[in-house]
Formats: sequence, structure tokens, C-alpha cells
Amino acid sequence: MEKNKPVVVGIGELLWDVLPTGKRAGGAPINFVYHATQMGAEGYAISAVGNDLSGTEIVQELEKNHISNSLGIVEYPTGSVMVELKEGIPTYTIIEGVAWDHIPLTQESIDLVKKADAICFGTLALRSQASKDTILSLLTYAREEALRFFDINIRQSYYSKELIETLLHKANVFKVNDEELVLLRGMCDLEGSDEEVCRKMLRKYNLKYVILTAGSAFSSIYSPDEQSTIPTPKVEVVDTVGAGDSFSGAFVYSLLTGKSLREAHQIAVETAAFVCTREGAWPPYPNKD
Repeated sequence: MEKNKPVVVGIGELLWDVLPTGKRAGGAPINFVYHATQMGAEGYAISAVGNDLSGTEIVQELEKNHISNSLGIVEYPTGSVMVELKEGIPTYTIIEGVAWDHIPLTQESIDLVKKADAICFGTLALRSQASKDTILSLLTYAREEALRFFDINIRQSYYSKELIETLLHKANVFKVNDEELVLLRGMCDLEGSDEEVCRKMLRKYNLKYVILTAGSAFSSIYSPDEQSTIPTPKVEVVDTVGAGDSFSGAFVYSLLTGKSLREAHQIAVETAAFVCTREGAWPPYPNKD
């Protein structure tokens, strides 16, 4: 699957993170695309925006950061999330009834998914029936060899056991953090060590990779025949908004361009550490040269 410029697609929420210092573009699947694009991927966002100034501005942000898009323009306001920070750790208040709850199914978005080398999605954008129908339909067009990256990204009450299992069956890469794993253990009656649980999920859902992140402690990546565990670097944290998505984007881009599991993991860890030292989910990257 090695490619010089892989095609990476994020499907789901596109929104403004409203931080104490101002608003920043965000939304987990699109954050994933941002970071993969910064590293050299051909990136696309599939979502929806409102016919409003916030929508115009967020499209300009995509274009400025070289992210192509297939966006529905709908009669709902462009999404926003109120972000509160406590020692750099965010809590989110997610506004309902917004544009990304109404992502349309279009031929353009179908064609994007068909050519994608990697597709990122999560639970949040499936909170509304309209976007749920669109996203589940789009995932049926993914190529068998594409990396179908499910970042569970649990927020508020926008998840269920049924939804999580539906998306696991659509995925071949699954990312979960240590707090979400505790929730899954109780929800799905999973017993054993963290590694045993991750390996059970690999087998049960026929996954290529399970990624477990544990914030400032470590991250582990499991495949059917490999494991990589790397301590989280100690950095001066400004905020952790989008850090997990940067990890995902860097990992997938690195795999698609021929890096080994361990190499891709190391790049992902270093990228997430960098993002923690900057404000917002889309910090400018240092000159790669």
C-alpha cells in the first residue's frame, strides 16, 4: 500500500473549537486529515457547513491548509464546540442541531471514498440519523485494502454499544484511549489485561491494528503479530486539543508511505507531543526541510 502521496479522507464533524483565546478549526476526523496533509498526504474533508459566515470562514481554513473537501451547504448553523481548559486538558460542550448533523450523500463524496487509501470516522457524527445514514453508506464504498480508521472519540452521551460494534465491523484500525477502554470493558464484558482486551478485539473484529493511548503515560499499538509500546514524551503542554488526532494522522500517513509499525508509532508519538506544545488542533508545522 506504500504511496508517495496517499489519499486520506475524514468523514464527520467539521466545526469551530471555541477556546478561551478564540476559535480554532477542528472536528476529530478533519483534524486527522489536517495532520496527514501537513505530512504530505492528499487530504479531503467530507462534512457539511451552514450557509453562514462561520461556514465561509471554515472553508477558507480548509483551503489555506491545502485540505480539499466535499461539503454540503445546509440550512443549519456551522458547528461549534465550547472548549474549557484546565491545566491544558479540554472539556467539551458540543452544540446540537448543526450542519454536520446533516451531511448529505453525494456522488462526489462516494467517489472520494472509493479512491481513499485511508478513511477516518468516529461515533460523534453518527448522533443524528441523517449523518449516520450518510456515513454508513459511504463506508460501504471503501476499498478492501484501504485503512478504515475508527477513532471511537466518545463525547457526552453520543454513543451506544450497538453503534460502537457497528463501526468496529466497518473498521480495520481501532483507536481507543485508556478512559474509553474502561467504559468498553463494562459495556462489552471484556476481561483481562489491557493487552489481552486489545488482542481480543483484534481477533473478534478482524482488525489490522488496535491503538491504545494513555495520555501522558504511554501508547501501545497491537497488530496480529506485533506490539509497540512507547512512553509519552514529557513536554510543556499548552493544550491537548487535537493531540490524539495528530497521533492518528501521523501514524496512518507513515504506514501508507512505507514505515514499519514501530517507525510509524514513533513518528505518531513525536507529532502528538509537538501538538501539545501549541494551541488548538491545527498548529502550523515547522518547516519539514
